[in-house]
Amino acid sequence: MTRTFIHGGTVVSATGSQPLDVLVDGETVVAVLHPGSTALGADLAAAADRVLDATGKYVIPGGVDGHTHMQMPFGGTEASDTFATGTRAAAWGGTTTIVDFVVQKPGERVQDTLGSWHQKAAGQCAVDYGFHQIIGEVDDESLKGMSELVAEGVTSFKLFMAYPGVFYSTDGQILRAMQSAAGLGALLMMHAENGIAIDVLVEQALARGDTAPYFHGTTRPWQMEEEATHRAIMLAQLTGAPLYVVHVSAGQALAQIATARDAGQNVFGETCPQYLYLSLEEHLAAPGFEGAKWVCSTPLRSRAEGHQEELWRYLRTGDVATVSTDHCPFCMKDQKDMGIGDFSKIPNGIGGVEHRMDLMFQGVQSGQISLERWVEVCCTTPARMFGMYPRKGVISPGADADIVIYDPRGHTSIGLGKTHHMNMDYSAYEGFEIDGHVDTVLSRGRVIVDDGAYLGSIGHGRFVKRQLSQNLI
Repeated sequence: MTRTFIHGGTVVSATGSQPLDVLVDGETVVAVLHPGSTALGADLAAAADRVLDATGKYVIPGGVDGHTHMQMPFGGTEASDTFATGTRAAAWGGTTTIVDFVVQKPGERVQDTLGSWHQKAAGQCAVDYGFHQIIGEVDDESLKGMSELVAEGVTSFKLFMAYPGVFYSTDGQILRAMQSAAGLGALLMMHAENGIAIDVLVEQALARGDTAPYFHGTTRPWQMEEEATHRAIMLAQLTGAPLYVVHVSAGQALAQIATARDAGQNVFGETCPQYLYLSLEEHLAAPGFEGAKWVCSTPLRSRAEGHQEELWRYLRTGDVATVSTDHCPFCMKDQKDMGIGDFSKIPNGIGGVEHRMDLMFQGVQSGQISLERWVEVCCTTPARMFGMYPRKGVISPGADADIVIYDPRGHTSIGLGKTHHMNMDYSAYEGFEIDGHVDTVLSRGRVIVDDGAYLGSIGHGRFVKRQLSQNLI
């Protein structure tokens, strides 16, 4: 097995930062040592097969993106990144583990859909991966299947209060699924928007001739997200189910989550970089059909209403538990342009799996969050939330050697022809300039990105059989 010695860097964890050296043997971290330590011998560098100099740089756990959609069928098309292209892009950006969503459609057994997603991903991924299960049809068969999936390492289940006729679950169905999740100790994930009311607003907008991408945002107002979030919290309180609200974009919805957490309830909020950096006015309102690039649900919010600052504040207080990407990319040509003349037909999704670590480090540079909080929300808490800790999300003896050497003095220019490796014909973050750079990425001890070169391979990534959430109160 290859022995790798990383020296000279500052190891950053969720609880602190200090100069430390890291010794990797094969796929595993075997020691984290103070510089100059002779506990394992006088000259670890000489005894190593490979030495990585991290002087002046941060050594952090590989990123864990707990919310991606590779090859997801949606709106008459399919997300443009395959497991091969999407996980390769993740690697470039310092993310070494993703958790993707298996989709159950009405009439399908959850066990069968899990099998089909295993077939999609097996032998295709550049980094490690796990699965959540979307329950598209809550019935006796699906509820029974939940226990079988937990035994197979799929320990979180997603429901939708949006998209009637596609994924939508009634309150009664949500209640039943939460009861099952509570009994299993599984995590219930929720897309919280009032889809019934939103559909009325969409119908009214189109009847008025309001067809541009901008109206995707105005027909999904923050009140629809706050109301659904509150309703989900109340159902979770009644059933005792732990609740994880995905892609929260409205400050008011996060206020509901904060109140529940203050009362001791197992409720967790996730947000995404697009809600911290992008806005309704600047992006969805772009001229012509350009705004389609940023159509996603929940939608981008108004900067004038202060949602972005509220999300940063809740990140600092801990009420936002994790930052994921909701990576669900579609190209403008032949995909997003399906909605020309009718915003409701634009496939919902933004690609960002490659840029999350950089974008959130920009929050460190601007003083919005601490260095340790960066690692906590992007690496450690996602690993704990989704039952992969301490194998993932930490640099400690016994952990997988998923490690990123990050240069705070480096620079990253985001955009097509620059750092774009996702299978998309545009970048949602075109022109962003990041003070920081992913220099080296190790996945289970193997160097897969180094000094501007991709050294990974399809099939290196393995399925992670997850435990129950380790982040509950």
